[in-house]
Parts: sequence; structure tokens; C-alpha cells
Amino acid sequence: MSSIKIRTKRTDGKMQLRMLIAHPMEHGRNRDSKTNALIPAHFIQKLTVKHNNTVIMSGNIGANIAKDPYFSFLLKGGDVGDKISISWLDNLGNRDSQEYIVK
Repeated sequence: MSSIKIRTKRTDGKMQLRMLIAHPMEHGRNRDSKTNALIPAHFIQKLTVKHNNTVIMSGNIGANIAKDPYFSFLLKGGDVGDKISISWLDNLGNRDSQEYIVK
């Protein structure tokens, strides 16, 4: 099961793209409350969004984003049947991707 949830809403020739990513987003400076040991850094480094196989957003993300990040974009166009693809890569080499067909 993917860590990415995608939702879209179309209004007035535009499409709102919303995504929620389940990820711990640890920056490496927090301490475990029981052992007082540092919790290792674990965060998304690169996020890519494609609309019909065209990259519309590709960005580097830092460690200071909250756990389970939520992103929202407003796109021109967006028709029923269009394909949205989201992928991410984190600092430990983990990756995930999800495709969504606009309804």
C-alpha cells in the first residue's frame, strides 16, 4: 500500500491537487524520551509531481517539514481521465510513488 494519498477537485477550468504523505520526517535532533538517544534523521529529500507524464513540480524538501506532510497545488486545466503521478525519495534511499486518474 502506498504512503501517498491523492485527491483532486476541479472548478472553473482549474484543478486543485491535494496530497498527504505518511512519513516520519525526523530531522535528527530529537531525542527518544525513554533512552535519551538521538533519533536518526529520516526525511523526504525529493518530491516530484507529474501531470500526464509531464513534470509540473520537482523540488527538494528539507528535514524541517512536519510529520506526514500535506501539499496542495492549483493547476490550470485538468480533465477527467488525466493521470497524476507523485513520487518521493528520502535520505535513507526509501522511495514511493502513486498514480491517480482524475475522476
